[in-house]
Amino acid sequence: MLRRIVRVLKRIPFDLGQYELRRTTKGKKIAFALVGPGEEKKALDVGCREGYWTEKLKSKGYQVVAIDIEPHYAEGLRVDANQALPFAESEFDLVWCSEVIEHLNNPAFTIAEFKRVLKPGGSLVMTTPNQKFWIFRLIEALGISMQRLENETHTYFFSYSDIRALAGDGDFYGYFPYLLLKMRISGAAPLLSP
Repeated sequence: MLRRIVRVLKRIPFDLGQYELRRTTKGKKIAFALVGPGEEKKALDVGCREGYWTEKLKSKGYQVVAIDIEPHYAEGLRVDANQALPFAESEFDLVWCSEVIEHLNNPAFTIAEFKRVLKPGGSLVMTTPNQKFWIFRLIEALGISMQRLENETHTYFFSYSDIRALAGDGDFYGYFPYLLLKMRISGAAPLLSP
């Protein structure tokens, strides 16, 4: 029942996230815009699933290694991101990890692995839901847990500050998801961005 309500809400001009919108949400567009040209560079797509983002990274010139615990992509390698990654130190210029970190058993371990396989000066681009988004807070105040609304395979429900603490130094963005005005934000992101 709650999932049906969420599907109906997604028809209103709010950009709240995943499922059918997993490729078109403003958050994904912001993240992908952060990815620079990839000529002569190597990227790791963590959680590649059907390879959509792998192909987008290739279109920017990257040589891409695509991994997933259950890849549905012909070139995808079966790798469990809960374990040590089977790659050398400093192997990748970019690690792309979109809507995966919240599914893992030990995100701190996995992020340390991302940093291990990144070259010095490389980029880690991640996306994950912000559980302190004001609408989510309101829903929880009504006694509805986010565990009931979000993907049932989420093991972590991060706030903006949780991710900042896990990832360390870097740029952190959210997006303003309302009506026709959808834009990248940083200062008010902990409260305003899903």
